[in-house]
Amino acid sequence: MRRRWTRTRAGLGAVMLAALAVGCTVETDKKEPPASGPAGAPGGGPGRSPGGGVALAVKIDNVPQARPQTGLDTADVVYVEQVEAGLSRLMGVYASRLPAAVGPVRSARETDLELLRQFDTPVLAFSGAQSKLLPLIAGAPLRAVPPEKAAEDVYYRDDARAAPHDLFVRPGALKVVPQASALESTGFRFGPRPAGGTPETHRTIRFPSARFAFDWVEYEGRWRITMDGERARTSAGKELAASTVVVQYTKVRPSQFRDRSGNVSPFTETVGEGGARVLRDGHAYDARWKRATAEDGTHFTTPDGRPLPFAKGQVWVVYAQP
Repeated sequence: MRRRWTRTRAGLGAVMLAALAVGCTVETDKKEPPASGPAGAPGGGPGRSPGGGVALAVKIDNVPQARPQTGLDTADVVYVEQVEAGLSRLMGVYASRLPAAVGPVRSARETDLELLRQFDTPVLAFSGAQSKLLPLIAGAPLRAVPPEKAAEDVYYRDDARAAPHDLFVRPGALKVVPQASALESTGFRFGPRPAGGTPETHRTIRFPSARFAFDWVEYEGRWRITMDGERARTSAGKELAASTVVVQYTKVRPSQFRDRSGNVSPFTETVGEGGARVLRDGHAYDARWKRATAEDGTHFTTPDGRPLPFAKGQVWVVYAQP
C-alpha cells in the first residue's frame, strides 16, 4: 500500500510543522529552519562511509516554477545536469550537515547512478523514476528512498506550491549521520589558491533551455549564482553563492530512457576524462578532469598534471558540453 505524505500549509499548524514546512514562493520573510550538524555515533550500514559519514543526495527541481528552492544553500556539492528538452535539474549532496527540508524533490535519471557510484553507498531521495529505470536503481550500490518506500514523516507536500513542484523531503527523518568524511571519495581536494589562473569575475554556461551565470563578489569571497536570468535565492530569501564553480566539459548523449512525454532522456558521461574550467577566488583555471571508473572519484589537475584544489565551501559542478 502506498503511504500518504504529510501535507502542510505555510504558516499554519504547530511550531514543529511550521519549522519544517518551508518552500513558500509568496512570502520571502519566512526563515528556513536551522541546519543540523553531525549527530549520532559513526558506524557501518547504508549510506555510511568507512569513516562513519553519510552522503545524502537529493534530486531537486530547477524549472522556474520550482524556484526558489529550499535547503540548497546547505549542500556541500551541487551538481547541475541536463535533462529532457534541454532543461536542467540539480542534485544536492549533503555530507557535513543536514537542513530541515530540501526540495522541490523530483525524479531520478540514469546519469545519477553513474555519478553517485563515487560515493560510498549514499542515500538517494527522489520522487520516482521511469519504470524501466527502477530496476537499475534497485540494483545500484545506494540506498534509494522514494516516497513509496519512506516512512510517513520523510516526505511532505506544500500546498503553497503547485504539483509537481510541491514535494519536499525532511533529511533528518531519513536517519542519516552527516559527516564531512563522506566527501573524501569524490576526489575533490581543498586548499589555498594555487599560483596562476586568470582573473575572472563572470562566467555564463548555457544549456539548450537553461542558463547559469556566476559572478565573483570580492567582499563576500563567493560566486553569486543566477539561473535563467534571475538571481538565485532560497525560499527564505538567502542568495545562493558558491566558493568554487567547476565547469566540467563532458559528453552528453541520448540514453535508452524517455520521460512521460516521450522525450529522450540525456545521459551525461561522468566517467572518462576531459577539460574543465575551475573558478575560485576571482580567478579561472584551465583544468583536466579524470575518473577512471565509476567507483573512482573525479580528480582535477592543471594541464601539466598538478592537483588543483578547490576553495573551502560549497562547490557547484556544472556538466557542460565542449
